[in-house]
Amino acid sequence: MFLYTLDNKRYHTFNYFLKTKFNSKVFKVALDAGFSCPNKVTGGCIFCADGSKSNITDNKKSIEEQFTEVKNIMHKKWPDGKYIPYLQANTNTLDTVDKLKEIYEPLINQENVVGFAIATRPDAISDEVLDYLSDINKRTFLMIELGLQSSYDETLRFINRGHDRKCFEDMVKKLKNRGIFVVAHIINGLPNETKDMMVETAKYLNSINIDAIKIHMLHVVKNTKLADIYQKTPFKILTKDEYIDIVCEQLALLKPEIVIERITGDPIIENLIAPTWLLKKFVLLNDIDKEMKKRNYYQGIKCSDQNK
Repeated sequence: MFLYTLDNKRYHTFNYFLKTKFNSKVFKVALDAGFSCPNKVTGGCIFCADGSKSNITDNKKSIEEQFTEVKNIMHKKWPDGKYIPYLQANTNTLDTVDKLKEIYEPLINQENVVGFAIATRPDAISDEVLDYLSDINKRTFLMIELGLQSSYDETLRFINRGHDRKCFEDMVKKLKNRGIFVVAHIINGLPNETKDMMVETAKYLNSINIDAIKIHMLHVVKNTKLADIYQKTPFKILTKDEYIDIVCEQLALLKPEIVIERITGDPIIENLIAPTWLLKKFVLLNDIDKEMKKRNYYQGIKCSDQNK
């Protein structure tokens, strides 16, 4: 059995990482703190709909109310569970340190909170905020999630990402130099990218010392620039089999120590234009498992011994 799993997966599962680190069931609680995004002044990423608020709690409630609501639901099923508040929507370092403290500290100090996760952009962490993050990291387990999406600058320009690969790489170095756990987000299936390019993005992440990765499949949702492009001039959307093939090749190249936090997304059904096969999440996860076994792949390993 692969070392970094508790449920016979062939990759380093997030469940294994959390259970091993905290010796307990641990949940990330997705929250919306009401931040904006600096990239919106240039129109934002072409695929983004309302700040990536998919499947998130009610942002009309306070941040602490959001956290308590989800925590209470989880607590009924796992009374001994622990929690990691996760600021998911938009760019959650985009303010002064004093303002961030007002939002962060009440969450960090909640009972049974064992860590703190912040989604942000590599071009949106000032030196002052970086110092504050370093302080948080000394008090709790801090995860900083940075969107890369692709390691190719031409793709980043096309999707109007607002930063280049070097900007991402420089921020990863700054965070890692302070001992902070870094999660990278990538998207498979971006327009004009080939399978080789997507696999190369995984190789690139191997080289820059990230701790974890979230792999997403590009999906076209309503009220985005990507939807406008797709409806006017439809571009190729990966089939489920193509996506599985690419993910398996990426996993087989990633270092076994890198945590795989997710390998698919959770689109909202009423907003989704394509691909509809993404709605069957657990079928997709199972099919990835089956293909990894069929190829005799493990994360970081392409086995030649078919009897392993």
